[in-house]
Amino acid sequence: MNDALNQLQPYPFEKLRALLAGAQPPAEKKAIALSIGEPKHRSPAFVAEALTASLDQLAVYPTTLGIPALREAIAQWCEGRFKVPAGWLDAARHVLPVNGTREALFAFTQAVVNRADNGLVVSPNPFYQIYEGAALLAGAEPHYLPCLAQNGFNPDFDAVPADVWQRCQILFLCSPGNPTGALIPVETLKKLIALADEHDFVIAADECYSELYFDEQNPPAGLLTACAELGRSDFKRCVVFHSLSKRSNLPGLRSGFVAGDAAILKSFLLYRTYHGCAMPVQTQLASVAAWNDEVHVRANRAMYREKFDAMLDILGPVLDVQRPDGGFYLWAKTPVDDETFTRELFAREHVTVVPGSYLSRAVDGFNPGAGRVRMALVAPLAECVEAGERIRHFIKGL
Repeated sequence: MNDALNQLQPYPFEKLRALLAGAQPPAEKKAIALSIGEPKHRSPAFVAEALTASLDQLAVYPTTLGIPALREAIAQWCEGRFKVPAGWLDAARHVLPVNGTREALFAFTQAVVNRADNGLVVSPNPFYQIYEGAALLAGAEPHYLPCLAQNGFNPDFDAVPADVWQRCQILFLCSPGNPTGALIPVETLKKLIALADEHDFVIAADECYSELYFDEQNPPAGLLTACAELGRSDFKRCVVFHSLSKRSNLPGLRSGFVAGDAAILKSFLLYRTYHGCAMPVQTQLASVAAWNDEVHVRANRAMYREKFDAMLDILGPVLDVQRPDGGFYLWAKTPVDDETFTRELFAREHVTVVPGSYLSRAVDGFNPGAGRVRMALVAPLAECVEAGERIRHFIKGL
């Protein structure tokens, strides 16, 4: 077996199950899960209709590159959403459909990392655990950049030593962040592109929460926005990852895309051709319908805004918690240690959250997620309100 498998840490939800084992929550209180970031809003009916109307494609082998209609729809969406000049994104060279960002982030790391170079894969901390596992299984060393409140929950990129940048092969970004919800400013993205040029590393921007934001008049910028403002029409060293899971409430469709540097995507396509992960044609056709519609996405954001407003009204007076820049998580500071808070909240109120320390790694004895919990506002509004009231009651009883 691959020895690197022994380096993988348990997934946060494995740790959570162990933490809650043996706890007996009140039977009269219905379980409310704010732990798993799985969208629960209704999937768009027109996407399901497009999927079922294309079931004759079950008899067709899909190509790894994907059908032109999907790549064109993605390229047009990127142009409109991130203010990329028309014609910069060549759908045949700069876009590659993938089966959700999780699979793509992992596979991308295997394709990009050069095992012979003793390289680093640099990521925020806390982070999406795929970044770490992908790095280890690719033969690279993970390097963690703490995301602290004093820096707006973004890494302090100016504090990163030059020798780290020199060894860096991939810099993972997550904006809005999971679990913090922090956005990386476009000017910071431009500085990171300059560092990538100087030290020859790839920026892999995980933007799967990019369509969950609060101000309809000011969509957050992304890495493609930074490229456009720099006049970087080749998107060199820049690759973005997007998904329909959060944007369109389609986590089960397993549909997303990678876009950016054509030379990198050409090599990634070669890897994926051997990897055997082509997206089924019927899924691609359903995805075209989703990427071509924004009405359901605006409605989705409205539902999340309503839940954030309600939860912050309930919890704001008793808990150190703020509205994030985007995403669907609250990143709350706990009045006791995060494991105790999580276990006791479950035992007394039958509400499940995730300890922040489970989403982070301790470096030099310091875990930047300790003393916080992640709450995913994915349940229906009434359940979120009920959870908020139970959490408030629990805190008042501490």
